[in-house]
Amino acid sequence: MERGAATAAAVLGCALRSPSPSPSQAPRWPPLLRCPRRGPPRPARSLMPPARRFRSLDMKKGQSRNSLKTFSSSGHSGVRLNNEDLINDRLLIDCGEDQDCVLGGIVALGKFDALHIGHRELAMHASKAGTPFLLSFVGMAEVLGWTYRPPIVAHCDRKRVLSSWAPYCRNVVPLEYQVEFSKVRSLSPRQFVERLSKDLRIKGVVAGENYRFGYKASGDAAELVKLCEEFDLSAFIVRSVMDTAKRSHNGVSAAINSSDKGQVSSSRVRHALAMGDMEYVSELLGRKHRLVLMVNQHCLHEKKNIVLPNSCMLNMPPAEGLYENCDLVNGGYLGPCRVIIDSDTIIIEMKDENSLSLNPIQEVQQLGIEFG
Repeated sequence: MERGAATAAAVLGCALRSPSPSPSQAPRWPPLLRCPRRGPPRPARSLMPPARRFRSLDMKKGQSRNSLKTFSSSGHSGVRLNNEDLINDRLLIDCGEDQDCVLGGIVALGKFDALHIGHRELAMHASKAGTPFLLSFVGMAEVLGWTYRPPIVAHCDRKRVLSSWAPYCRNVVPLEYQVEFSKVRSLSPRQFVERLSKDLRIKGVVAGENYRFGYKASGDAAELVKLCEEFDLSAFIVRSVMDTAKRSHNGVSAAINSSDKGQVSSSRVRHALAMGDMEYVSELLGRKHRLVLMVNQHCLHEKKNIVLPNSCMLNMPPAEGLYENCDLVNGGYLGPCRVIIDSDTIIIEMKDENSLSLNPIQEVQQLGIEFG
């Protein structure tokens, strides 16, 4: 791979079908329960490229972490950090003190809320250049004062989705690590790239053409390429995957946000879910949407029906209504069903009354509904 920045472009066409009738207004949902967050496992050694020397660290074998120097944006060494400072200052919150989880890899940058086909495209390009990783920025809503919104993908379901990307990523499952937004929000674009290079010791980055970064989103894709060249990182800027169908509901085109140029986005997925158009959602995600339910003492199990309060939902549901051609899973496939969602409950009606003969909800803590 040549030193400096390389540009890769990829556009996926979405052959979307016409929308099915759906509710015109999204329901107002109370805050949903969250899955217990579990950090992803450390990457297998067999997947990691050989370690190489990095001039920015200048660490000798046996040198104590206590004596690790920090670097200013101008490249001069600064104050020394002790172990407690290192823990508080580490960039990845689910990687450990050494911060070597993405060592020598290619990281895709973004929020990755929906894990839609545009996000998958970034991971695919990362896999072409090296070992692919996703760096997801979390805690933005709390820092910026945004209203809480349930995640599109349940936290405990993200590894399953990423595993499904392996065929697109040279049979490698991209691993995801999280960056606490509060630790990077005040960094300039240059300081941010410097930390990626010197703290995480990555080999390169992949980002979309509309990617913004740095304090108050002051940096763009062109500046990312320039800074990566300065810090001896490869940079791959990927063209946005466009939503070619231009889907509308009740004659009104989707008004997403001011930055929307027709590209596939998490906001577009949320809009489609709010309209209850699950065919459209599947096209944007590249898979069926899975609603994850936490089974608790309020779950009612009848002969062929399961009734749960909607507070059991761990991620964003579609709009209120009746949904045919769904599938119920609990780690394995339980059978086809139809689902009724209202303001208080979610009712799962199995098409085969023998599907629940073993009462699977007594043995599992979660159920999943995949919408056809």
